[in-house]
Amino acid sequence: MKLLKLGVFLSMLLMTPVLEAQNTSVSLWEENIEQLSMDEEEKNWEDELEELSDRLHEPVNINVTTKHELEQFSFLSDIQIENILAYVYIHGQMQTIYELQLVEEMDKHTIDLLLPFVCVHPVAEKKGFPRLKSLLKYGKQEVLTRLDVPFYTRKGYQKNYLGPAMYHSLRYGYRYGDYLQMGITAEKDAGEPFFALHNEKGYDYYSIYFLLRNLGKLKTLALGNYRLSFGQGLVVSTDFRLGKTYSLSTVDNRNSGIRKHSSTDEYNYFRGAAATVEVIPALQLSGFYSHRSMDGVIEGNEITSIYKTGLHRTEKEADKVNAFTLQLMGGNITYEKNNLKVGMTGIYYFFNRSYQPVLRTYAKYNLQGNYFHNVGVDYKYRWNRFTLTGEAAMGKQGYSLLNQLKYNILTGYQLLIVHRYYSHDYWAMFARSFGESSAPQNENGWYLATEASPLAHWKFFASLDLFSFPWWKYRISKPSQGVDGMFQSLYSPKRNLSMYVNYRYKRKERDVAGTDGKVILPTYQHRLRYRLTYSPDHLQLRTTVDYNHFHSQGQEGSQGYQFTQSCSYAFSFPIKISVQGTYFHTDDYDSRIYASEKGLLYTFYTPSFYGQGFRFSACVRYDVNKVFMFLVKFGQTIYEDRENIGSGNDLIQGNKKADLQMQLRIKI
Repeated sequence: MKLLKLGVFLSMLLMTPVLEAQNTSVSLWEENIEQLSMDEEEKNWEDELEELSDRLHEPVNINVTTKHELEQFSFLSDIQIENILAYVYIHGQMQTIYELQLVEEMDKHTIDLLLPFVCVHPVAEKKGFPRLKSLLKYGKQEVLTRLDVPFYTRKGYQKNYLGPAMYHSLRYGYRYGDYLQMGITAEKDAGEPFFALHNEKGYDYYSIYFLLRNLGKLKTLALGNYRLSFGQGLVVSTDFRLGKTYSLSTVDNRNSGIRKHSSTDEYNYFRGAAATVEVIPALQLSGFYSHRSMDGVIEGNEITSIYKTGLHRTEKEADKVNAFTLQLMGGNITYEKNNLKVGMTGIYYFFNRSYQPVLRTYAKYNLQGNYFHNVGVDYKYRWNRFTLTGEAAMGKQGYSLLNQLKYNILTGYQLLIVHRYYSHDYWAMFARSFGESSAPQNENGWYLATEASPLAHWKFFASLDLFSFPWWKYRISKPSQGVDGMFQSLYSPKRNLSMYVNYRYKRKERDVAGTDGKVILPTYQHRLRYRLTYSPDHLQLRTTVDYNHFHSQGQEGSQGYQFTQSCSYAFSFPIKISVQGTYFHTDDYDSRIYASEKGLLYTFYTPSFYGQGFRFSACVRYDVNKVFMFLVKFGQTIYEDRENIGSGNDLIQGNKKADLQMQLRIKI
C-alpha cells in the first residue's frame, strides 16, 4: 500500500495543477449559471457565488469529511461519494490529495473539478466545536463595499426619482469555517434616497444573519435572515436551483436545509429563527419561524399585489414599502441511513390582511386568501448504480409530483429520466423545483438526458424535454405543449485548451400579437453557440459566437448573432486585468442574445442585447496585500440603430450607456 501511495505521489507531476483545476471548476459553475441566466427570470447568484468562494479558500479535509459535505459538489455522483468515504475508512487517512486517483469510479475530469474544493491534512482525533478563544483569534472577517456610478441620466431623475443615481452596498461578514457565520448587509439601489425621506436610517435594505453549525446535537441554528430548502423544492426552496443546462450535475438537488442569507436579494429570504437538531444519528428534526414585512399594494384593506423588485425610487414605489406582514412556521423531519433517505416537510403561512389580487384568466388558480399550507414527502434510494429521487406535495388545493431515476452506467456515462406533474391549481409561495416554469404549478413533463465520454478528451450531452401546460399561461390563451431539446459536444485536447458547440431547440405556443388570444401559433427557437477557451500560463482567451433564429408558424422569422472576445491576464505582481468586446446584431427582441462578463466579487453579469451595436468592458483587480483588494470595472454599450435607450423613467437620451463599478474588500 505504501508503494502504491508513493506511486501516486510521483504521478502528481503528470496531473493537472491545482490552480488549473480551480479554473476548470469555476468555469463549470460559470457556464451553468450563464446558461440559466438566459431564462426569462432574473436571478441573484450572490449567496451561491459567495459560498463557492468560501469553499475555495477553506477546502474540505478529505480525511474527516462527511457525506453531507461531499453532496454539496453536484458533479460528484452518489457512488463516487460513497467510494471516497469507503477509501478513507478502509485504507486510513490520505497522505496526498492525489490519492483520489485510487478511488473507484473517480475519473480524471471529476478529480480536476474536485481538487480546488478539498485538501488533505492529518487528523489525530476528531475535534468538537471550537472554543471561544479560538473563535475570537482565528475567525476571518471581511468588509466588502461597492459603488456604481452611471455616466448617463435616466428620465426619472428629472422629477420622479427621489435619490442620487449611484448604487452603493456595504457588507460585513465573520466566518470560522463551517461552525460560525454572521454578518450584516446594507444596500441602496440607484435612484433611492440615502439618509433621507423614507430612508432616514440610511440604506434602503438591511440584512442581518447569524448561523451556527455542529454544536453537539444542534446541527444548525439560524437567527435573522436565512434561506430554506428541503426535498426537491415542491414545498419550500428559496435557493436558486440549477436546472436544465448542458450538464446532468445541475438537475439533482442535494444542498438542502437551513442556510444564511447574506446577499442583497430583497425578496427571497425568511426572517426569524430556524434550527436543526440530531435526534438520533440517522434522524434530524428541523423547525423554523419567520415574521417579516413585505412590499405591496393595499386597496380597501386588502393586498392586491406583492412587489418583489426591492426598488423604492419614486413616491409610488416608496408607498409599497412594508405594506403588510407575512408569518410562516413549519418543520422538516429527515431519516437517512445507508442508501435510504426519507423526509417530510410542512409549512403554514398567513398574511395580516386578505390577499386578493386581480387575477387574469391565465392566473385564476393562483394564491388568494389569508391562510395557506403545504405538506410534502420526499425520498431518495440508491440501489447499485440506480438512484431514485422524488417528492410528492399538496397544498390548500392541488398537488405536485416529481420523480427522477438516474443510472450511472459506467464511469463517465450517465442516464437520467425525470417526470413531474404539477396540477394547475397547486400553489406554493416559496417553492422552486425542476421544470420549464419557475414555479411548480400547471405543468406536466418528461425529461430525458444522457452524458457520455466515449473518446479521450471528448464529452457529449443530450437532453429532450416534452412538457405541457394543462391550463393557460402568460401569452398562451389555452392549454398548450412544447419541446425543449439540447445537445453539446465538448472537446478538451489539452489542460489549457477546450472548445464546445451546443445547440438548443425549443417549440412553444404563443398568442399572436393583436388577436386578443384568438389566434395561437407555435413558435420555434434555435440557439447555436461555439466557444473556444485557451489558457496558457497566466493568460486566458475566450472566443464566443452565438446565432439565434426565432419564428412563428406561417410568419417570417427573425435572427440574431453576436461575436465576443475576452482576454484575462494575471501579472506576476498582484494585478489581474480582463477586457471583453462584443458585437451584436439582432432583428428584434425575440432573437436577442446574451453575453456574460467578468464582474465584481460574488456577482454574475449576463446582459441581453437586441438591435445592433457594440459592448465593451474592462475590469482591473489589484490585491494590494492579504488585507486589501480593490476592483474596478468600466463598461459601455453603443447602439447603432437607435437614438434613445429604454423607456419610461429609465429612458436615456442618446445611443450610449456607460457605467463605472468599484469594489473594495478588506480581510482581517
